[in-house]
Amino acid sequence: MCGIVGYVGHRDCSDVLVNALSHLEYRGYDSAGIAVFENGDISVAKTKGKLINLTEKMKKEGKPKGIAGIGHTRWATHGEPSDINSHPHSGAKVTLVHNGIIENYKELKDFLIKNGRTFVSDTDTEVVAQLVDHYYDCINDPIKAIIRTTQDLRGSFALGIIFKDFPDTVFAIRRESPLVIGVGEGESFIASDVPAIIEYTKNYYLLEHDEIAVLSKDGIKVYDSHYQPIVKTLKTADWDVNAVGKCGYPHYMIKEINEQPTAIKNTVTPRIKDGMPDLSECNIDPDFLRKVKNIFIVACGTAMHSGMVGKYVMEDIARTPVTVDIASEFRYRNPIISSGDLIIIVSQSGETADSLAAMRLAKSKGAKTLAIVNAMGSTIAREADMLIYTHAGPEISVASTKAYMVQLSVMYLFAFQLAYAKGTIDEQKYKYYTSKLLETPDLVKDVIESTTEMAQKISTQLVSADSLLYIGRGLDYALSMEGSLKLKEISYIHSESYAAGELKHGTISLITPEMPVIAVATQSALYEKTVSNIKEVKARGAKVIMICKESDNVGEDVADFVLKIPNFEEILLPMLVCVPLQLIAYYTSVQRGNDVDQPRNLAKSVTVE
Repeated sequence: MCGIVGYVGHRDCSDVLVNALSHLEYRGYDSAGIAVFENGDISVAKTKGKLINLTEKMKKEGKPKGIAGIGHTRWATHGEPSDINSHPHSGAKVTLVHNGIIENYKELKDFLIKNGRTFVSDTDTEVVAQLVDHYYDCINDPIKAIIRTTQDLRGSFALGIIFKDFPDTVFAIRRESPLVIGVGEGESFIASDVPAIIEYTKNYYLLEHDEIAVLSKDGIKVYDSHYQPIVKTLKTADWDVNAVGKCGYPHYMIKEINEQPTAIKNTVTPRIKDGMPDLSECNIDPDFLRKVKNIFIVACGTAMHSGMVGKYVMEDIARTPVTVDIASEFRYRNPIISSGDLIIIVSQSGETADSLAAMRLAKSKGAKTLAIVNAMGSTIAREADMLIYTHAGPEISVASTKAYMVQLSVMYLFAFQLAYAKGTIDEQKYKYYTSKLLETPDLVKDVIESTTEMAQKISTQLVSADSLLYIGRGLDYALSMEGSLKLKEISYIHSESYAAGELKHGTISLITPEMPVIAVATQSALYEKTVSNIKEVKARGAKVIMICKESDNVGEDVADFVLKIPNFEEILLPMLVCVPLQLIAYYTSVQRGNDVDQPRNLAKSVTVE
């Protein structure tokens, strides 16, 4: 969640740190701060609120000046958002920033208090700072002090650390929480994610668990937990600074909605051979797929909703049982998993803590794991047995759009190959589905253009709503779940999604005159039943917004507003329908004057349970 940066080089460190942090704002935060070596000491500037608050504070009180330091954006866990609880935190000679949660901080704090330490904040991070300081006093070696400290820590962490006795040197270590080491020309960086430093360098090292990086004017050195030097493999980001800019769009979210056609092409096209999906590069063997007994799709939030679509498609065309689980519930329900099962972990960041834990549980029970992730070299990507990278590029807006779209694309690629491997579709059908999937980028572009005006009009009807419902059946229900999440997370309007056939079992009691109901009805086999459900809410005064196909004739007795998408292969319609759902959420949030890209209380990458 939190964002960490660090810098050693020739530039103004404060400017670099603040700029780098600005590219991590999508991770979610409620305070910000930096610490810079200045005239032989460590100067700290931090404050509650957004980076602009920190910038304004430094204009008034003076900006730390130096060429090395660390920075942080905090998403509060231990202790309320405040100036005192903001990072960095310090001991007598040690200052550090921290991403993650220290589970045993209380017992460590009691130990430190007994040893004469005093605390000024409510955070678990100050405990880590004081503990490093304590061991540094005893050992007088920064790396050994860091190693000794991490032996005491339970939980997840990425740490950027500076020692008063080692000016212009930055130390870093990680366990579970992500951290990369940027390699520039005469300068070095640490960051929670590559977008923070892409303006300065595309080259980076991935830090593994409990590895320690030392950044100084002499370059970068990396050590393992036994203080032995390590040679790292240099990686290069395959996108540039323009990918993390708005490029003239008012918000990242609308930019990323418009990038979806390209993202689909980048994800799908390289994996088509002779008119059929070829996932051999992903270590997926058709012989293995033929033997798979059960599939579990495990994910969180939007990624889980892509899994819901995957479930409907796989069960329909591959006739294989699929269970979709919320990752935070999966491992705590003692799931029944065997060696013949496949666990699909879907995570945009590849670092989602609950999803990673679920994958490790599945592996411990002998199941095979397939990761669908967008982040190269992420922990989930490295630990999975099979791996499909999506190629959405960086997604900055907290509300996921193009990452969801490419997750859907991969679900289809996998479902088609699974069905063919199991013999439930023949080669002709296999190629037909694939050809239709290849048509979706152009169709998505057309839908963006054709539905934007109506989505704006619909948003004016939702802007003052207190609550609304999304309904649908089958694939349309899976889409309703995602549409509802998009709206609530960025507009702050309460919304829920329900299977349309369940309305009479309690939910219809919530319908009041003028209450908006967004109904998705694109599946021919379920269309009449869905229309019957729509009429039930319409009869009770609901204001109905309906999404359907161009060929459907919808009367005023059914819907107040109708948003139509092109007629297309129905199994693939979710890739078109999700677009207007995204646009409705976006324009409603804009109408309400919200911070579209950084909704309150939310973070892009959830790296703690």
